[in-house]
Amino acid sequence: MTTQTAVRTRPIPSGAYSSRPWRIHEITEDFDLEDVWALPVRGGADDFPRFVDSMMGGDDRDFPAAYRFLFAVRMALGQLLGTDEDEHGLGRRVASLSDRLPADLRDQPAPEHDGAFHPLFLTDREYAAEVANRTVHGVLHLGWVEVPEVPDDYSAQMSVLVRPNGVLGEAYMAFIKPFRYLVVYPALLRTVGRRWETAQGVAR
Repeated sequence: MTTQTAVRTRPIPSGAYSSRPWRIHEITEDFDLEDVWALPVRGGADDFPRFVDSMMGGDDRDFPAAYRFLFAVRMALGQLLGTDEDEHGLGRRVASLSDRLPADLRDQPAPEHDGAFHPLFLTDREYAAEVANRTVHGVLHLGWVEVPEVPDDYSAQMSVLVRPNGVLGEAYMAFIKPFRYLVVYPALLRTVGRRWETAQGVAR
């Protein structure tokens, strides 16, 4: 079952992430919580894996031109500065968080999707994926949160956790913060909402 009730896109207090018994807490004790957002997504108890596919899959051409331009610039700078070279990635500069997963989560691997993020695990209520380069080791966490007093109604939350790589990483995070809030997040969240509406239509 899914619902058409509108969800307001907004950043939400960090306690909405940290107070919940998410499994991701078990492997990210040394990461900082950067952002928590309520996503424009509502669905039923069994809809979470389908939502993850709709968000993490798809074509980047879904995103507005400003978003794609910003990421093209970021990729060009990464090549110029060498921040995205393999030697700075997962398993090289930093160990993958998959090495920290408890046994039961290792038995629940997440599906692979195109893109920079490498999946860690997928349950009926959580998804986590990671990325690393010369500046930061980051985690994208998606959660499926029950809506109080509404049976079989859930909403999606997105959290971003980071472990900057020294002074360079901290400077990088500070530099991109305005762009994240002005360009990246608005475009990302609108696109996520549209993809979910399309997924709901296909499911029917």
